[in-house]
Amino acid sequence: MKPDLEIVVIGTSTGGLKALQTLLSGLTADFPLPLVVVQHRGSNSENGLCEFLSRSSSLPVTEPEDKEPVMPGRVYLAPRDYHLLIENGSFALSVDHAVAYARPSIDVLFECAADEYGDKAIGVILTGANHDGAHGLAKISSKGGVTLVENPETAASYEMPRAALAHTKADWILPIEEIAPCLNKLVHAVAAHYGS
Repeated sequence: MKPDLEIVVIGTSTGGLKALQTLLSGLTADFPLPLVVVQHRGSNSENGLCEFLSRSSSLPVTEPEDKEPVMPGRVYLAPRDYHLLIENGSFALSVDHAVAYARPSIDVLFECAADEYGDKAIGVILTGANHDGAHGLAKISSKGGVTLVENPETAASYEMPRAALAHTKADWILPIEEIAPCLNKLVHAVAAHYGS
């Protein structure tokens, strides 16, 4: 087990809200790492997604502000219509053009996390109906990071997990119910390290 993991990045699209509810509800209340989530949603989608997901999470769920530092034990949701980047331990919001028709883009976040954290990043691809995230997960893997993919056979939409697996030999391929327990086990050994 790697003793120096520092961040979890999660990408999802179609079917993602239910998948995120399942994942967040399974994390321990003392989960030590930040979790940064891109959920595809339209630029005119309803507000209140953080409040909705907070009902399933023992960790606080917020949308980060530009220049806000990344803090442990929190869930950060990419704001609608912004790419979410991480630079020097802080978030940056970008209105650059959509990537693979998506803003926020999973690839943009994952590639940023790979550059910022290298082998200390965990990348997770959940259900979705497009290919966003496949290249980003491959980059996390190429830097020595940990990769998890929801099993396409049991995902609400199989296209995104299948595309990710076409680009990356994932460390774990799991049904959604088993992803949070896997994350809990992965990071259990780093709780003391992260806060030191």
